[in-house]
Amino acid sequence: MFIAEIRSLSEINHVAEKFIEAHPADRLFAFYGKMGSGKTTFIKALCDTLQVIDYVTSPTFALINVYETEQSREIYHFDFYRIKSLEELYDLGYEEYFFSDEYCFVEWPELVESLLPPQMVKVTITETSNGSRIIESN
Repeated sequence: MFIAEIRSLSEINHVAEKFIEAHPADRLFAFYGKMGSGKTTFIKALCDTLQVIDYVTSPTFALINVYETEQSREIYHFDFYRIKSLEELYDLGYEEYFFSDEYCFVEWPELVESLLPPQMVKVTITETSNGSRIIESN
């Protein structure tokens, strides 16, 4: 389990490092939070921590972005906000990604929960009244 508060963007990379350290063997992460809560921003910080060499953006329209790290590993970033049916995941070949032993970061997982593996780590991002973000994982 992991919990941290991000009070400003200057803290986000430090929190991302601690998050990765808290999940040494985990590779599958489902990010829950309201629109604008900071899911993509935190995933960008995680990718920085994992030494991604590609430009990290939200895959809202593509469903998936694949990033390469300095160690020639791949990281998979999913955004299911615009998914219309689970059939799209089957067409995408989601199982190859989820069971690849590479990092997978999933935004809007609540739209595809029936297909998520049981070992997926649930990450919740909550915005507080003062604008900070609380990051919690199970």
